[in-house]
Formats: sequence, structure tokens, C-alpha cells
Amino acid sequence: MVKQLSTFLGAIAFYTCLPIPQRWTLTFNGIARWAPVVGLAIGGLVGLLDFGLYDVGMPILTRSAIAVAVWVALTGGLHLDGAMDTADGLAVLDPQRRLQVMADSHTGAFGAMAAGIILLLKVTALADLASHRWLVLMLVAAWGRWGQVVAIVQYPYLKPEGKGAFHKQALRSWWDTVPTLILLLVLSGLLGWLSLIPWRTVSLAIVGGGTIAVLTGAWFNHQLGGQTGDTYGAIVEWTEALLLCLLTVG
Repeated sequence: MVKQLSTFLGAIAFYTCLPIPQRWTLTFNGIARWAPVVGLAIGGLVGLLDFGLYDVGMPILTRSAIAVAVWVALTGGLHLDGAMDTADGLAVLDPQRRLQVMADSHTGAFGAMAAGIILLLKVTALADLASHRWLVLMLVAAWGRWGQVVAIVQYPYLKPEGKGAFHKQALRSWWDTVPTLILLLVLSGLLGWLSLIPWRTVSLAIVGGGTIAVLTGAWFNHQLGGQTGDTYGAIVEWTEALLLCLLTVG
């Protein structure tokens, strides 16, 4: 139990900018298992802020933009940076140079465009969701990170070292994806059963979230022949953005 708690705290420290007291013991081996739970927490915090802005009468588009900005800030731009680097790498026609370009700390034109598109999709989609916003934010952030866990387990890691290499070393079995998948299914079903979210939205979140999360990782694997820490971040960002868009029809 103590080890699980220290790993969860390690996941918070790694995936967010939330302050963790230095005297607390942190374990980073296997933190990716907790990533979807961290997503639930991030979505909940963003949703709480959004509710507060709604309570003071702020228009929906403005608070949607603020919510997305805080969403990025809570992660320190970790996943968005990965999406930008991935876009720059995929823009290179020579497959042999893609990993080299992705490792470059400078942001190229395609990376900037990818970031702009992701943020635009998130803000506009969130602005079209007038109700159940904080619950939707929690589910979307969690499904994005579950897709990351699937990619870690399913596909080879392309670098002998890197910011995502230790995830692959710790997660090797599909069973590592099951606990948080069950958590998301149970939570979604509970929200529908309690009538906190319409069943149509619940169904879209489950089917759409799982499908988009898996297919996004599969697409990056098809393009690169494996995954890197950058593509893990890209999976999170694109799953979140596309699932938010899908939920606007719910």
C-alpha cells in the first residue's frame, strides 16, 4: 500500500506541476499505470475552475479558453510539447531523420500548427458543451492517458534512452491497462446510472474514448514503427481533442 501511494505521488510529480512536499517519498517506476487516474484529477481541477467561472457569470467561450490554458499549465505543457515534436518529426519525408528532428528542442512550423489545431479544437469543442462539463473533462483527460498506457504496452520503444524509456521497462503486459480501463468503465456507468451524464454521452465517451485512444497510438506506430516519449504525449493530446469534438454530438 505504501509503495502504491509513493508511485501515485510520483505520477503526480511527473505528469503535473502540482507541488509535492520534498519530504514525501516518490517512486517513479511504473507511474504510467496511474496516468489515467492523474487525468481524472487534472480534469476535476479544470472542471472545478470552470464551474467557479460559470458561477461568476463568465461567458462560455471565455471560460473554455481559460480552462484549456489551465489544462496545459497543470501539465507544464508536457504532452503538448510531445505533440509538437511529433508533428515536426512526421513532417520530414526521410523516415531515418524523423527521430533526430523530434529530439531537436526547437519548434518547427508543423509543430506550431499542430499545437494551434489541438488548442483550437479543445476550446471550440468545450465551448459547445454547455452541461456536464467538469465530468466530461475528467473522462476526456483520463481516456487520453489510458491511450498512452496502451501504446506503452503494445508497441516498441524506438530509443535506447529517453524521457519515456523507463515507462516501457516497467509496463510490459496488457494486464497493466486493465485496472484503469475497468475504473473508467465503472465510473462512466455510475455517472449514467446516477443521471449525472446522459447515457448517450456515456456511450460516446466509452466507445469513442477507447477507440480514439487505441487508434491514435496505432497510427503513430504505423508512421514511425514504434513509439517515443513524444508520441506518448501526442496520443494524450490528440485523444483529448478528438474525443471532445466527438462529445459535442452527444
